[in-house]
Amino acid sequence: MPNFTLFRTLLCFSLIALTLPASAKPEADPSPLELKSVTLGQITPLHRRGQIYLAGQPAKTDFPLIQKEGIKTVVNLRTEKELDWDEGGYVRMLELHYVSIPFLAPDTLTPAVFDQCRAVLNDQARHPLILHSASANRVGAIWLVHRVLDDDLDMDAALKEAQQVGLRTPGYIDQAKAYIAAQKK
Repeated sequence: MPNFTLFRTLLCFSLIALTLPASAKPEADPSPLELKSVTLGQITPLHRRGQIYLAGQPAKTDFPLIQKEGIKTVVNLRTEKELDWDEGGYVRMLELHYVSIPFLAPDTLTPAVFDQCRAVLNDQARHPLILHSASANRVGAIWLVHRVLDDDLDMDAALKEAQQVGLRTPGYIDQAKAYIAAQKK
């Protein structure tokens, strides 16, 4: 008889656990700080690590999806001349924060650009955020510096991540390495 009582008790607890709402269940993502490829609208490429999304150019129709995703800040690395519409005005109309830190050629990727980007990436009040350029090539350069200097990741691992994100221009890699070296002095 005691075994039957134990069985009924376990059965009751099992049934209660099955009826709990999904929000009461543990978080499904065991490693939120792992860099992973994600999907949101038409954005390609798109990666996420924690509260930071790293992206190529979102389409205009992607910004309402970005808003629905809970992203608070859009950081654009493209110059005004590269865009044929007012991205900043549209993003602000959606009541998202908009930060423009434009650069194009490797020689325009200055220490001031790295400093501004690092300040935004490290400002938790701006998270979650999306950092984008045309193809994520420029995003990768910023990511390389951020991961080495702010997350203390070794250069090889950070470069591998940056290339996964989209970094492919040797001049951007050179500028990032020079900035890192200057900051570590």
